[in-house]
Amino acid sequence: LPRVATVTTASRSKHTLPALPYDYNALAPVISGDIMTIHHQKHHQTYVNNLNATEEKLAQAVQDSDVSKIISLQPALKFNGGGHINHSIFWEVLSPNGGGLPTGDLMVAIKETFGSFDEMKTELTAASVGVQGSGWGWLGFNPDSGRLKIVTCANQDPLFPTTGLVPLFGIDVWEHAYYLQYKNVRPDYVKAIFDVANWEEVGNRLAAARLQV
Repeated sequence: LPRVATVTTASRSKHTLPALPYDYNALAPVISGDIMTIHHQKHHQTYVNNLNATEEKLAQAVQDSDVSKIISLQPALKFNGGGHINHSIFWEVLSPNGGGLPTGDLMVAIKETFGSFDEMKTELTAASVGVQGSGWGWLGFNPDSGRLKIVTCANQDPLFPTTGLVPLFGIDVWEHAYYLQYKNVRPDYVKAIFDVANWEEVGNRLAAARLQV
């Protein structure tokens, strides 16, 4: 399942912003240093801050047995919690040494489901470009069938709680992920992101997901 950063306090665990596994400008020219800095330090940090604040309110509502308040906090919990989960995965599945072709069991699984890597790439690209408004395109693992599947999620809806698929590789198609560099041409951004795809990490995620079945 997704790994997210937390820090334990005396009362509860608070979520923290995970460090990038590379420098902010390391993914250039595919993703500029300016975009990465703003995306990580501003957008992801905001999800973390709001998630912690929402969880504090939730804990108080649970303590007060305030069912109406508990219910009213669910959208903020889903949005900010999803934003934290999604971005924590996103940083890990990109790499300055990425691109190329998957190998090993990941490539076998891709061929079994899609026929070829190129077909998977075509389907994931089309799905990601076609997201209406803001959201994510995902390559996920279905624990029930043991096969891969491409789906999209709106806004910051997290893949596993939303669909039951384990996230392997995600493409953030919110405008904040690309607009400073690619303007409104989302297809160019989605096409380019495969040049920094960390297939080794995606393969590790597939292996971990299979161990959970």
